[in-house]
Amino acid sequence: MLQFMADLELSLKEAQTGTDARVTTGEEIKRRTRGRPVAKVHKQPVTLRLDADVLERWRASGKGWQTRMSDALRDWLRTHSPV
Repeated sequence: MLQFMADLELSLKEAQTGTDARVTTGEEIKRRTRGRPVAKVHKQPVTLRLDADVLERWRASGKGWQTRMSDALRDWLRTHSPV
């Protein structure tokens, strides 16, 4: 308990003096914008009908499955003509 109190006191001193916290200037606050940053790569939403088993396998591959699907299609297009 003694160590906890010492750590708490140190933490309070650091917070009061700003030694452990970043100070934001007024100029930085003015430059801020609301919302998420604009992505460099703009993706286009589409509606696509896939067989259930195909979709299930992609989704089962975990987070990022849509990006991996896009990459696989892009790779296929490098060697095949879609027409």
